[in-house]
Amino acid sequence: CERCQCHSEDKHTAILYTLLSQNMHPARARQRCLCHQRRTVQLRTPHVTCQAASDVLVKTISFMKNLPSFHQLPREDQIRLLDSCWVPLFLLGLVQEMVTFEVMETPATSMLKKILLNGQSKGQEPERTQPTLAAVQRLQSCLNTFWGLDLRPREYAYLKGAILFNPDIPGLRASLYIQSLQREAQRALQELLQPLHPEDQGRFSHILLITSTLKSIPPALITDLFFRPIIGDTDIMELLMEMLFEVPDQPQAL
Repeated sequence: CERCQCHSEDKHTAILYTLLSQNMHPARARQRCLCHQRRTVQLRTPHVTCQAASDVLVKTISFMKNLPSFHQLPREDQIRLLDSCWVPLFLLGLVQEMVTFEVMETPATSMLKKILLNGQSKGQEPERTQPTLAAVQRLQSCLNTFWGLDLRPREYAYLKGAILFNPDIPGLRASLYIQSLQREAQRALQELLQPLHPEDQGRFSHILLITSTLKSIPPALITDLFFRPIIGDTDIMELLMEMLFEVPDQPQAL
């Protein structure tokens, strides 16, 4: 869009002028930039969606904690697998739990505040980043594609195992063992699919192909969209490790 003010030399001045001149030019104020990469969004119902997302995250970590083969791995490997796989596992949980969500554009006042505070002292706390509309639409497209597969609970279970045990993560100490676990999960999924979908011989490859799209979703997008309103500036990985390695309360002796 050649006339888009996002491409002007003084972007902040152009945006600030648009915001402050809404009363003088109401018709012009209704014209919004269509550049998706610059439009930031937030959840329309954060309380409902964040609670649903938190429930899915708890179930995701519980899935990992309840796998004996996962606990047999060195602690360093468990952390690496957690760091690499929690996002696609969480997204698969959203699909399985049928969690839907809507977003809306970030209020203009938030953008105005960012512009007015730009250039102030470096000691000031930086404003949190907001997901872009384009990134959220891509995420929703991935989820919609998965919903179209109509997977069964056992298919989800084996697929989660194939995602979790990823031997290609750098630095793994037990990569060969992890590779064997992934192959076992993939073989179990393939054997399950044959009697369930005998007419669809390519379903196994199709599922793995669509699964690869979940791995391309950046953790920052998931964190900012679903969890930042709850955890604030807390590091998401620190929170996940606490959930994974927490020791259950021991009953006190009478």
